[in-house]
Amino acid sequence: MADLKHLEFDNTYARLGEPFARRVQPTPLRDPHPVAWNPDAAELLGIDAAEAEDGFWWKAFSGNEALPGAEPAAMLYAGHQFGAWVPQLGDGRAILLGEVRAPGGKWDLHLKGGGGTPFSRGFDERAVLRSTIREYLCGEAMHGLGIPTTRGLCITGSREPVRRETMETAATLVRLAPSHVRFGTFQVFASRGETEHLRTLAEYVIDHHFPHLTGEPDRVVRLLREVVERTARLVARWQSVGVAATVMRAPRQKAGRHCTAACRTLCFRPEPHSRRRKTFGRSCGICWG
Repeated sequence: MADLKHLEFDNTYARLGEPFARRVQPTPLRDPHPVAWNPDAAELLGIDAAEAEDGFWWKAFSGNEALPGAEPAAMLYAGHQFGAWVPQLGDGRAILLGEVRAPGGKWDLHLKGGGGTPFSRGFDERAVLRSTIREYLCGEAMHGLGIPTTRGLCITGSREPVRRETMETAATLVRLAPSHVRFGTFQVFASRGETEHLRTLAEYVIDHHFPHLTGEPDRVVRLLREVVERTARLVARWQSVGVAATVMRAPRQKAGRHCTAACRTLCFRPEPHSRRRKTFGRSCGICWG
């Protein structure tokens, strides 16, 4: 088993450089303390369960210590917000710490609530304990139901105050997925007419996530076909357990922000219509993997 200071990072997306991502360091969470950690998710990284007992774990995943080999970066994408096209969004409070090669495959370490980035939009750029617990539990519930999803690795809490509707406390969530490239990453370059960047992104996604298409003359068309089919199957599986896929329907049209093509469930949020129906009660988006 590996320890946290000796993970095998291979940060392929960060190496694409700008404009795909911007290098950034997390903003340290004040006085971090453990809230939850997931030994099953740690096993995906080949990490020993005892690692979470080391104070370095909680410092590293709250922005207070750097992980050796990590190359933190905020990812660029575009999409719709509240029915209106927004030509540039990007990770405003989430940071791709790096990509870890492990016996079970390659996994993104993605820090949610890590503070401001070049794509922040003027808010506090923190996550709160309430929402990180929701995403952690819902992700594990989806995994238990056999539905592809990101996995919550750990939650780190703090007494640092964060204002939402009321005053709450800050927290960070580390989630795992084979990739966090979104539909909106394609959209931002397509909307700008930047075909070379679009081609680079398509070839990257094919090489790293659809390797059976590498070298095929019609690989981009086949990529699109597979993405559509996988997305349709995933949304159908959500509906089979009562999940409301609000980011996939008009007028909100947030698919560019929250959806990626190899299709794992991402970004759970309260869904009042589902609560009234007493169903699973969460909306969600999609990420690669």
